Amino acid sequence: MIRVLLADDQSLVRAGFRALLDAQPDIEVAGEAADGEEAVRRVREVRPDVVLMDIRMPLLDGLAATRRITGDAALDGVKVIMLTTFELDEYVFEAIRNGASGFLVKDTEPEELLRAVRAVVDGDALLSPGVTRRLIAEFAARSKEPAGDEALGELTEREREVMALVGIGLSNEEIARRLVVSPLTAKTHVSRTMVKLGARDRAQLVVLAYESGLVRPGWLG
Repeated sequence: MIRVLLADDQSLVRAGFRALLDAQPDIEVAGEAADGEEAVRRVREVRPDVVLMDIRMPLLDGLAATRRITGDAALDGVKVIMLTTFELDEYVFEAIRNGASGFLVKDTEPEELLRAVRAVVDGDALLSPGVTRRLIAEFAARSKEPAGDEALGELTEREREVMALVGIGLSNEEIARRLVVSPLTAKTHVSRTMVKLGARDRAQLVVLAYESGLVRPGWLG
């Protein structure tokens, strides 16, 4: 059973998400929070698998709440999905950089929300379908200057290649087609790369790919 915590200052939004999630046989809502401070507190209390976190909330915004959650070693298994009203939200890339496993716009289709919750539990990152690879590059362009690829020293050439493809937004299936390998092999390379770099999930690989200079803004594959 996947346990989800809902963090949004609008009770109507929380009620809608609760109704959708609780109707699924493999998902249950473990708790709710109306602001960032409460979200952090409730996460520590109920230890959910996934937090649906609104970016803009009172007392403590979603970005700060996410930093506290992902920065707490005791909460290492908790995944955060950021919720935003606009696809071009200026905080989207910063949210992923701070440890979020991805983001969705609030008016996303119910099926996509359910897929998202299940995907991050499996270690996959997700981006709202309307958010293109160009958008990833745009936010990456606003990030700090590449720090160099010394941190990637433990990676094999194939793992670097796979990481670069993750960085431009390719799925495991697309990576498999690009490299002419099986999807399972592609997934294995991605998993090994995450382990070597200590990345929480696929989303952090995207960040590391840009920040190391392995991928640069504008490389859309």
